[in-house]
Amino acid sequence: MLVIGIAGGTGSGKTTVVNQILNELPVDEVCVISQDSYYKSTDNLSYEERIKINFDHPRAIDFELLEQHIITLKSGKEIQQPIYSFVTHNRTKDTLKTQPRKVVIVEGILIFNSKKLLDLFDIKIFVHADADERLIRRVKRDIKERGRDIDEVLNRYKETLKPMHQQFIEPTKSFADIIIPNDRYNTVAIDIVRTVISERL
Repeated sequence: MLVIGIAGGTGSGKTTVVNQILNELPVDEVCVISQDSYYKSTDNLSYEERIKINFDHPRAIDFELLEQHIITLKSGKEIQQPIYSFVTHNRTKDTLKTQPRKVVIVEGILIFNSKKLLDLFDIKIFVHADADERLIRRVKRDIKERGRDIDEVLNRYKETLKPMHQQFIEPTKSFADIIIPNDRYNTVAIDIVRTVISERL
């Protein structure tokens, strides 16, 4: 099994890179684990309390469960991946049955903040994008997909996203084996990743 960690700031284009890699592999040989599924359960909090949580800080992530799930997959057993709702800011009651595959892709903004996760990754990729480009993508996504309004998105970016990116995300670029500048469709970088995957498998 090959475990690939793909990190980068919010709106950097991680999903695009994940999809480019998925397109290169047989569908039954790869699975994706999203850090967003592993936000801690907030059953004990009211909705008003949940919306005040700093979701861009490492303490918002249930790293212990995420680490355990990767170890379980590596041992050849299936996991029940949590499903998180960005509407209610909490886990749903449902889970996603995920089978071990030849390639496991783990993606998320904070995944390089866990030493245990770093040790579990065979390949570490950081997707870099200009701050303005990331903001534009974040605004579009949060308004279209998550029902946020423009003031809420911009305030969250200024008060939380930007400082958290500078403190917890940008510094982890140094852990990456491959840095992909995602200001264009980067076929060369994807070709390199594909070659590395083929050689490791």
